[in-house]
Amino acid sequence: MSYLKSILDEVKTIAIVGASPNSNRDSYKVMKFLIDYGFDVFPVNPTEANNKILGKKCFSSLSEIKQKIDMVDVFRAKKFVLDITKQAIALNVGVLWTQEGILDEESAKLANNAGLKVVMDKCPKKILED
Repeated sequence: MSYLKSILDEVKTIAIVGASPNSNRDSYKVMKFLIDYGFDVFPVNPTEANNKILGKKCFSSLSEIKQKIDMVDVFRAKKFVLDITKQAIALNVGVLWTQEGILDEESAKLANNAGLKVVMDKCPKKILED
């Protein structure tokens, strides 16, 4: 079993930051896959707050989610990752994951130093499909 799969095996709840209600968007497709796979998923997108994406209430920020979040999956541009990382650390999230094409060394270092597992530039859907 790969290291990345072993990380996902420990995860039950995932907040998807940058979730979209548009079925053509990667964040929608990944969210649907993760829900179908059995994860409890929380969409986060301020412009969709209180709406539903794939039947799940959308939150405007990570701090609004009252359940324990095991992993934050980021579908936002690099310039937003540091702020999301700080929120994840404050909420004691176990894993910070950024999607393909999103790399931020400063955020990775900060999250690692805070004890989070960090995966960047990878898609959990692709890891689980292998």
